[in-house]
Amino acid sequence: MTDYHFPPRELAVMAVLWRLGSATVADVRSGLDEDLAYTSVLSALQTLEDKGYVRHEPEGRAYRYFPTVAAERAGDSAISRIRDAIFQGSSERMFAQLVSDRKLSRAELERMHAMLAERLGDES
Repeated sequence: MTDYHFPPRELAVMAVLWRLGSATVADVRSGLDEDLAYTSVLSALQTLEDKGYVRHEPEGRAYRYFPTVAAERAGDSAISRIRDAIFQGSSERMFAQLVSDRKLSRAELERMHAMLAERLGDES
């Protein structure tokens, strides 16, 4: 598995691209929580493109940017780093931390339970 690492600003830009599917610099800028200059957003997109995480196509006088890394693949990489660094490689300890979150609704816990039951059924 490729290890993807996004510094905070690049992750924020990628989150907008993942949410929208594609975006111009102006679209990304308006989708960010932080008020960044146009040139700062453009610089982040160019850096992401240099790393191979984003590509662009001309659209009129602007460019439209597309993520080349799926959010799920980046998430797998991030979760692996968290599991290894914080939970000493233990998925069980990480899972225990997740399910102990008091903000999880009953419906979320039931969906998680169903996923576990399905996974356990696959291994029978």
